[in-house]
Amino acid sequence: MKKVAVFTGTRAEYGLLFWLLKDIQSDPELQLQLLVSGMHLSPEFGETYQQIEKDGFHIDEKVEILLSSDTAVGTAKSMGLGVLGFADALSRLSPDILVILGDRYEALAAAQTAMILRIPIIHLHGGELTEGAYDDVIRHAISKLSYLHGTSTEEYRNRVIQLGEAPERVWNIGAIGLDHLNRSSFMSISELAHSLNFELTSPYFLVTYHPVTLGLEPAKESFQTLLDVLTEYPEHQVIMTYPNSDDGGRDIIPMLEAYAANQSKRVLAISSLGQIRYLSAVKYADVVVGNSSSGIIEVPAFDVPTVNVGLRQKGRLSAKSVLHADVTKGSIKAAMEIAIKRSYKVEAEKIDNPYGQGDSSKQVIKMIKGLEFEPCKQFFDINITDVK
Repeated sequence: MKKVAVFTGTRAEYGLLFWLLKDIQSDPELQLQLLVSGMHLSPEFGETYQQIEKDGFHIDEKVEILLSSDTAVGTAKSMGLGVLGFADALSRLSPDILVILGDRYEALAAAQTAMILRIPIIHLHGGELTEGAYDDVIRHAISKLSYLHGTSTEEYRNRVIQLGEAPERVWNIGAIGLDHLNRSSFMSISELAHSLNFELTSPYFLVTYHPVTLGLEPAKESFQTLLDVLTEYPEHQVIMTYPNSDDGGRDIIPMLEAYAANQSKRVLAISSLGQIRYLSAVKYADVVVGNSSSGIIEVPAFDVPTVNVGLRQKGRLSAKSVLHADVTKGSIKAAMEIAIKRSYKVEAEKIDNPYGQGDSSKQVIKMIKGLEFEPCKQFFDINITDVK
């Protein structure tokens, strides 16, 4: 029986991994080992490890790494704590393979530790671009530390190969979070309102804004600009989730809490929705607003428009329903108007999502079962005759 460790450090990536975790858990040939860290263990960010346990998963290892800090130095120190904690945890678990999704600094700490311990890594969602965040560099670094790769589009598969990974170890499996479309049951809007303890009596915006960790987009000023625009739509309610734990995120939390407190019937601020509640909120939203990757990858599958604000997701492939705005009132407002009116689409047009059809988990299981690990992987050179 293969021991399959899966790492999760945030509510967002856990939600994307949900069906893969279920499939590993139910497979008689595989043993699931869950390694939980980062925001999941923080009271400040909702202690979302509790939701993991409620979903029926056993957490094999918890690794505390978050410092009460909102600086780049604090983030770097958290990575150091991660390496220390993951070294002990992975040594105890001794998995045959480690699955890591995405581009978070916690994931990088786990990946570099596993590489030193000669534990092969399957990396999901490699090859993507988010030029406004240090996640972009982290993602490519994790790809180089990994042995197998499941990308969300063919373009991203080609980019991972460009990084020197052999084509036979790089699979285009689509975005794994889209498995929810075919396998999950979503709440009705009345069930959603009851679960939130918040009356949904008007059209609403679903808002998530994370700090931009590269580029000139200061978190507090940029978020205030977004709040100013939202205020200009008093006929819309707002469901607003907390930012992640990147440096600058803690500056945003008091701002969104104050915004909600001053308009308690119109605005709900919540630390974490959980995946089903989040996707249910997406389903009924008038517009999804902010700079979360979900606005680009998952939201178009619901035929709901996204207003993507600022630099964070710059470079990522996006559907026609994703409307990009600079962090100015005029640009955000212009995109909001297009989104609300759905004027980006022909009447009954179904928006094409470039991220797959929601059948990724079974492909990852196939990758896991077919793994033949050779620690000394060769660098794959592409034809560079046309490169100047």
